[in-house]
Amino acid sequence: MSASANALQQLHAQIGKDLGSSDWVLVDQAMIDRFAEVSGDHQWIHLDAARAKETRFGGTIAHGFLTLSLASRFVQDALTPLKDVLMSVNYGFDRLRFLSPVPAGSRVRGRFVLEGIQRRDATSLLRTLGLTIELEGSDKPALAGSWLGLAIFAD
Repeated sequence: MSASANALQQLHAQIGKDLGSSDWVLVDQAMIDRFAEVSGDHQWIHLDAARAKETRFGGTIAHGFLTLSLASRFVQDALTPLKDVLMSVNYGFDRLRFLSPVPAGSRVRGRFVLEGIQRRDATSLLRTLGLTIELEGSDKPALAGSWLGLAIFAD
């Protein structure tokens, strides 16, 4: 049996199951400031602590795309790589929603559920992961969506 066929068979048994969660990561003001520099998004709600204090958030909040970008780190913390994969490629998102702001000084983590797996061709599988980025101390997550990843095998 080829490596991709073997992975497909193993992953089918995990559909609908919680695959795990990452470690907690602190999103502090320094991280937010660095993301603003890299992204060019200098909106005051992320950077101006005095002005942001007057909002309903009570202080600065992380960029939604900063929170989303942490998914790459979280998936490496939480999931064991598929065996015999040459590379994994980000294939995009479905139903991505930013549900709660992430205040500076908060901790977040990623939780993953396998939503689906399908063979794309003889050497690749498309995996759909349910991604929830949890906000420590909150019942409501920071974001939720379905993350598509293409796993490419050597066979």
